[in-house]
Amino acid sequence: MVAMEYEFQRFSLPRSIPRSAVRRLLIDRAEYEGWELSRLRVYPDGSRKVELRRRIIRIRPTVPRDPRPMI
Repeated sequence: MVAMEYEFQRFSLPRSIPRSAVRRLLIDRAEYEGWELSRLRVYPDGSRKVELRRRIIRIRPTVPRDPRPMI
């Protein structure tokens, strides 16, 4: 079984940013940059803490590295 690896991006948003702008920001990050919402906390004062994540894709070599020349 292969374990999933993620990279995370965390940031805070002040209460002065309207809900519609936050939604648009998160949609754009998901659609164009491949992020998904991992956690969103809304505090009593209206501020928000956002945690986004996206998978790390590891590329495996398709040709084995062999120091011997091919004949």
